[in-house]
This record gives sequence, C-alpha cells and structure tokens, in this order.
Amino acid sequence: MYFDRGNFYDFTSLVRELDVPGDIYEKKTYPFEFSTVEMPYETYSGVNVRLRYVLKVTISRGYAGSMVEYQDFMVCNYSPSPPINNSIKMEVGIEDCLHIEFEYNKSKYHLKDVIIGKIYFLLVRIKIKNMDLEIRRRESTGSGTNTHVETETLAKFELMDGAPVRGESIPIRLFLSPYELTPTHHNINNKFSVKYFLNLVLVDEEDRRYFKQQEITLYRLQQTS
Repeated sequence: MYFDRGNFYDFTSLVRELDVPGDIYEKKTYPFEFSTVEMPYETYSGVNVRLRYVLKVTISRGYAGSMVEYQDFMVCNYSPSPPINNSIKMEVGIEDCLHIEFEYNKSKYHLKDVIIGKIYFLLVRIKIKNMDLEIRRRESTGSGTNTHVETETLAKFELMDGAPVRGESIPIRLFLSPYELTPTHHNINNKFSVKYFLNLVLVDEEDRRYFKQQEITLYRLQQTS
C-alpha cells in the first residue's frame, strides 16, 4: 500500500533450501522448482497499491550479514468466456426534459473486446451540445475509515456533437485494445478492489453535465487452440 509505506503484506510464501552450510570457492548452479505454487491473483500496479510476485534469494553469512537478491516476475490469470453474459439496458432522464435509453451488448468484456451498443432519444427538450462515453477505473484500498478510493478516466470517446432529435438513435462501437486495462479485481486478499465503469456524459449548451454510470466486468480471455 503506497499510503502505508514500509509495511508489506504476504499472501503466499514458499521457501526452498538450496544448500547446506559450508564454503563456496567456485561458480555453482542451484536448480530449484516450485511445482505446486498457487498464484490466485494477477500482478497489479495501481495508484495506491501494488501486487508483486518476487523470487528472493538469500545467502546467510555469519561474518558479514546476509546477501539478498530479488527478481520480480509477472503473473497473468486467464479466464474462459463467461457462460452467461447479459446485455445492459438502462434509462436516464430529466422529467419533461430528457428521456433516453441506452444498451450495451454485454456486461462482461475481455481486455481486447469491443463494446457495442446503441442510444435511443425518446424525449429531447433541452439543447444538448455533445455526448461522450468514458471508461473509468475505480481503485479502492484499505477498509473502514482507512479506505482510499481513486478514480481514473482511462478513455473518453465522443459519441455525438450537436443536438439530437426525438426518435434518433446513435450506435456505439468502442474498442478496448488501445487502452491500458486490467481485469476486474474483487477484494484481493481483503486489501483492495479494482472496478470498471462505463460513464455516459451529456453536456448542454449551458455546460450543465448529465451522466449515467454502469459497472462492467473485465477479464483476460483464455486463448483456445
């Protein structure tokens, strides 16, 4: 946790002894293997937290202290396509002024996926200047009164420039591959969570903003041969 520097929280740890006590006078190679390691969480580097996997080698010396070397490695966890992936349909409106419906083709997307959807204008009595679709990442760390929440806007995609009319529909096609996204993380080791949201933003000619936010799930797709 970046706000709790100096404290590290281990969620897994395995140790192998490579050699018995003695003297080393020449170059030696030590093979090792961790054959049953569970790595349930994916490597993550965020605003307030970092999850690392590290190989740590320690040579204990009685006369001059220990020699320690670290080597980071990255873990990616892949998931199959979800068997159930419902579409998202929602409404947003201001009484007697604006009523729109929007839908996205699904609620779970892999990191190289395409968000496809459509927006329908059922009632338009305000002068809309433009409309954007944003991808937002919300990182929550800590718990209780020590919870830290950071929200980043990772992408901003203009859907419309100008005023729509009643009955008009606007298609959505947003490719996720250009953006630096991670899978959704749910309460990792009771330390942090990472969620993603699609944020639909409308701006009228007086620069008033109207928005509707919808959570989506991201995952790393398992490739099939």
